[in-house]
Amino acid sequence: MLKEVKILSLREKKTAKKKQEIVKSAISVIAEKGYHNTTMEDIAANLLMTKGSVYYYFKDKQDLLYQSYKMLLESSIETVTKIRNEDLSIEEKLSRVMIKHIEYLIDERSGFEMGIKPEQFFEGEQLKTILELRSSYSLEFDHLIVDGIESNIFEPVDVKIVRNIMLGAMNWVIQWYSEEGEKSKEEIATSITKYLLRILTKNK
Repeated sequence: MLKEVKILSLREKKTAKKKQEIVKSAISVIAEKGYHNTTMEDIAANLLMTKGSVYYYFKDKQDLLYQSYKMLLESSIETVTKIRNEDLSIEEKLSRVMIKHIEYLIDERSGFEMGIKPEQFFEGEQLKTILELRSSYSLEFDHLIVDGIESNIFEPVDVKIVRNIMLGAMNWVIQWYSEEGEKSKEEIATSITKYLLRILTKNK
């Protein structure tokens, strides 16, 4: 069955772009002032918009926070899925996914910091959706690890444990990485990936 592709109108594209701008502004302001100290006026002012204009796209601050974190997760899943479909070896795919993961964490540090404990910010259907997206993202890593094991490239391991070790180590980068450090974002991502892959790679 062919997958239906939705073609966005020019107006829909403009709306999506504006929502992304507001989301990025919100993440930046909330990271600086904290969620509870941030108002819709602060977010609007950061974009030189009126509060009413922000309310046109988001019903309240909670909706804006939810849409922000949801967008980060969906973008992460899209990136992994795209790499998994590329014509690369299993090891190259996992390596690229890990590097992209770390670089995205650093680029969007503020947003991901708020998502460390989603139950502190979300509840009900919002929390359910966020947890489902996080689970879907984790499964993308599981698939790559399983593919490597079945191809006799990776050591036979407990997939869930190793995946959690790898994600935990990568996610911790937002707690210590500094742009003023000796290594660039790309160098840090490559180094971490190299060391973590040794957990899986068979000795040759």
